[in-house]
Amino acid sequence: MTKNELDIDRILQILPHRWPFVMVDRVTEVVPNELIRGHKSVSFNEPWFLGHFPRNPIMPGVLVIEALAQIGGILAYASEPFDEAKSLLYFLGIDKAKFRRPVVPGDRLDLEVTVVHHRMNVWKLKGEASVDGTLCAQGELLASVVDREG
Repeated sequence: MTKNELDIDRILQILPHRWPFVMVDRVTEVVPNELIRGHKSVSFNEPWFLGHFPRNPIMPGVLVIEALAQIGGILAYASEPFDEAKSLLYFLGIDKAKFRRPVVPGDRLDLEVTVVHHRMNVWKLKGEASVDGTLCAQGELLASVVDREG
């Protein structure tokens, strides 16, 4: 692993998410304030495949967007580290979301997020998710670093 890669142990230190909602398995490249790349390995034993859809399992599109939001959060943290015990990065919204290809068990979902705009604690990001070079989903994400309650 290079210094620009993050394994699951480091990802779990940055993200507040836990199984089954950790949607990033590895970060392969980080350029602070610019871009991040990584992936999620989609496995048949993930809980949503029991009902979405049992005879034709596909990863829900909202979870593909969630994967982009999570890796975008890692990019924000890598760009301007914050004390994760005191702050969280909240996903505020998505614009221009498009779904182009289903994601199925066995796929490696490649994630790429770039910074569109950053001011103070608000981040606007552009995300693309693909499998084998084919675009699956895309959108513009908005997120903000906020203080934890309590």
